[in-house]
Amino acid sequence: MPNPSSCTAGITAEILVAQLRLEPHPEGGWFRELHRSAIPVQRVDGEQRCGLTVIWFLLTATQISRWHRVMGADETWHHAGGAPLELWILPPDGGVAEHKLLSPLGGGSGSEKALPVQVVPAGWWQAARCLGDWSLATCCVGPGFSFQDFELLHPWPAADHPPGVLAELL
Repeated sequence: MPNPSSCTAGITAEILVAQLRLEPHPEGGWFRELHRSAIPVQRVDGEQRCGLTVIWFLLTATQISRWHRVMGADETWHHAGGAPLELWILPPDGGVAEHKLLSPLGGGSGSEKALPVQVVPAGWWQAARCLGDWSLATCCVGPGFSFQDFELLHPWPAADHPPGVLAELL
C-alpha cells in the first residue's frame, strides 16, 4: 500500500493556494467555497439558510485557525491532504477544551481521536493548527454557512473569554 504522504511530495502550500484559487480566511488560513446548496432550509431559530456549504480550508505551519464558532449549524472537517491537523473544540460556555486529530486513515498515532473526519457541534468554539508544513481539509456546514452566523473570539475582552480557551489559539 502506498504511503499517503508520498502522494503530496513536492506540493507546497503556495502551489495549493494558486491551484485551488484560495483566499485568506478571517479566522486564519486559506479557503474557497466549493458548494452552496440551492435547497433552502429553515433552522429551529426561524432563520433561512441553504441546506449545505462546503469549502477547501488550508493551514500552513505558521498559521492557526483562531477560536471561532458557527451559530445554528454543525461543521464537519475532512482531511484532504498534507499533515495531520490538530482540532480543538470547546462547549459554548467553556469548560475543558477537547483535543482531536484530523489525519488520513493510518496516519494518526493510533488514538481513537485520530480520524479523517471530525465534527464540531453548532455553537461550539473551535480552533486548529497544522502539525507539519501544511494541512488541507474540506469543511462542510449544515445548515449552510453564513458569515452572519460566524463569530471570532479574539476581539472579545479577555475577561469575557469562556473558560478553557487556549490562549495560543486566539
